[in-house]
Amino acid sequence: MSLILSSLRIVIASMLICVAGYAALILGAAQLVNPAGAQGGLVFAADGHVVGSAHIAQNFTAPRYFWPRPSAVDYAADAAGGSNKSPTSPALTERGREIVARYGADARHPLPADLAAASGAGLDPDISETGALYQVPRIAAARNVAPQVVRAVVAKLAYRPGGPFTDDRIVNVLALNRALDAAETAAPR
Repeated sequence: MSLILSSLRIVIASMLICVAGYAALILGAAQLVNPAGAQGGLVFAADGHVVGSAHIAQNFTAPRYFWPRPSAVDYAADAAGGSNKSPTSPALTERGREIVARYGADARHPLPADLAAASGAGLDPDISETGALYQVPRIAAARNVAPQVVRAVVAKLAYRPGGPFTDDRIVNVLALNRALDAAETAAPR
């Protein structure tokens, strides 16, 4: 009996140290180093309600908004994961055709790869600057603004995720759409 009690004490002590203690230590360090990220990168509206997360994609479908990468999990944050479909899958091929048709892409105007393919987790909140610029004509027409206005917003928000070590720039879709809405609200009528 004493062997069982000793074993239970070791299990309980190990759980407290390795599970609760370690999790508390990592969360505390994250709160010190990056408080916004530790809270999930929540993005708030002016009135204080949460409009999304800077770290999780949302499905924008209106023509006046930038559209994110496709999602194999239908943008459900609790179901992050990619598709296990083979490149030869008829369902994947059909999804690709639908995406290309949605963007109006063709051989003369090919769709950037990141707009056609889901990310590994299916929740990537960013698109390439090329993918954003590809969408400018549709968004400018839907918002009835000059394309250079939308391009300027893309240029302002695009960044290199690896700093000087990466060539390609990316941009957060939620940040883009919020900036466009804010510019439209601030514009004189």
